[in-house]
Order: sequence, then C-alpha cells, then structure tokens
Amino acid sequence: MATEDTLSEYRRKRDFARTAEPRGEGGGLGPAPCFVVQIHDASSTHFDFRLEVDGVLKSWAVPKGPSPDPHVKRLAMPTEDHPLEYRDFEGVIAKGEYGGGTVIVWDEGGYRNLSRNRRTGADVPFAEALAHGHASFHLSGAKLHGGYALTRIHNQRGSGDAWLLVKETDRWAAPGRATPDPRRARSVRSGRTLRQLAADPAAPSWPARERPHA
Repeated sequence: MATEDTLSEYRRKRDFARTAEPRGEGGGLGPAPCFVVQIHDASSTHFDFRLEVDGVLKSWAVPKGPSPDPHVKRLAMPTEDHPLEYRDFEGVIAKGEYGGGTVIVWDEGGYRNLSRNRRTGADVPFAEALAHGHASFHLSGAKLHGGYALTRIHNQRGSGDAWLLVKETDRWAAPGRATPDPRRARSVRSGRTLRQLAADPAAPSWPARERPHA
C-alpha cells in the first residue's frame, strides 16, 4: 500500500491548521530504519512506540512503557500509521484536538530486523513478520538497547488487534528494573519533563537535537 494511503487515517483525525504535528511529506531518513518512543500526556499518559516500516512509522500505544525485564510483557495497542517526520515531534497538541496534550521524545535511534522463519531459519522481511503477527528486532537507542519482540495476541475486548512488547534475554536485559515514571522521565532531545515542556509557552515544536539525558 502506498505511503499516502497508509497516512489517510492519521490525516483524517487532525486539523493541521491547529496542530504543529507534521502532515507527512518526506521520504526515508537513512539507510537504517529508525525507531522513536514518545511519552504522550493525553487523556491518559502513555508511551507511543514507533518503528519505521515501508516509509511510515508503525505505531503502538504502550500504557506502561517498554520494559528492560524479559519477564515483563507489556500490552501494546496499535494506532494509525504516523509520518516519518513525527519522530521529531515534541510539543503541545492543542486542547480539543485529537490527542490533545504534551509530547516528549523519550528515546530514539535505529533498529535492525531479527525476524526469522521458525521452521527454516530464513530471514523474514519486517513488514511480512508484522503481518504474520510476530516480529523480532534489535534497538540501538540512547536508553533502549538490544532485542525486543512484538507478538500479536487475541484481544478479549473485541476492539481490534492487541500486541505484547517483550524484551529478549540478552546482555542488555535488566530483570527487575522498572520503566521510568513517565511524569519524571526526561526528553532525550531537550532534557525536559512533560510538565516542564507544558509550562513553557515558548516551547518549540521542533527542538534541535541535544545531548541525551538519562
């Protein structure tokens, strides 16, 4: 499906005269696909987990955020595809608009596909792996590192697909380590918390890259 078509739902939900979110006009960002994790303080505060796939950001809302503990399974609810430019978005979405609230970029980086056919061991293209309901990948971010997997599960609530996001057991795994409190977590771009960004009336929607913060 063309990128223009995959972004139709994203565009339908937004009034770009009232939101600083990108409409989505650009192409790929580089040879390696990117990922971004944003914290979104909307009707409920959650983490948005996004992976570049076929020219868009495939997106999941992860209420409790990615865990570095392989024993912890995080619910991940798919949302509409977002444009690649959304990886740069950090700002305040106007009240009354879809997803109104503050957004910070909590982590970002690149990823590589680790998906394999379980029977033959052959490589599986990432989009195909997602379509089949199980994709493995290695994150190289400022905060998230190592293998993760997304697995589609049956949604008992009957409201569409549900997925689980789980850390693989590798040298970056951290059993027992908690995911940061989203209200205390800091942007990898600006070092600010959600509250600090929301309190700044001059906060730019497209901040320049800055040194990563813990």
